[in-house]
Amino acid sequence: MPVEAPYDDRLLHQRVVGGDESALGEVYDRFSSLIFGLSLRVTRDRVIAEDITQEVFLVFWERPLAYDPDRGTLRAWLATIAHRRAVDHVRAEERRRVSALGPRLFEREPARLEDTVLAADEAARVRQAVTSLPDGLRQAIELAYFGGRTYRQVGEELGVPEGTAKSRIRLALRRLADALAEEEV
Repeated sequence: MPVEAPYDDRLLHQRVVGGDESALGEVYDRFSSLIFGLSLRVTRDRVIAEDITQEVFLVFWERPLAYDPDRGTLRAWLATIAHRRAVDHVRAEERRRVSALGPRLFEREPARLEDTVLAADEAARVRQAVTSLPDGLRQAIELAYFGGRTYRQVGEELGVPEGTAKSRIRLALRRLADALAEEEV
């Protein structure tokens, strides 16, 4: 049975739909600690939880009509988005770890300490290069390469057309290649 949103949720929603930035600020002030806490509980990483919190409010700002006050509270809708993003992050991180460790599990000889240290250093540089990308590019590349999403799925999650998602991914890859080439990674 759907739960109808309170009047102030409806009013805030209408103001955000109308492009009122102060309404988004009110929504942020009201729900950001909830979203951050929820994200932190799932990811156990403050930086990732902060990113997810930002992404949730960006989704609300960019696609306010995705929220339907007739189906429930704004709090529940924002928390659902945060939970999905946090779970997606954890799953992507697990897939990344498994794929990074996978080939090593089948090696006949254990990896040399020097190789392990070099690989860890290289991975840290790549992570740094990814985190230095502008948010739109970073989100696109994370969803595509760490989350295993298609161009279409990336576009849907970011609320942009598929062509824009492709462009962001290509630009992100170009910037990563340039950044890593400067560091000779």
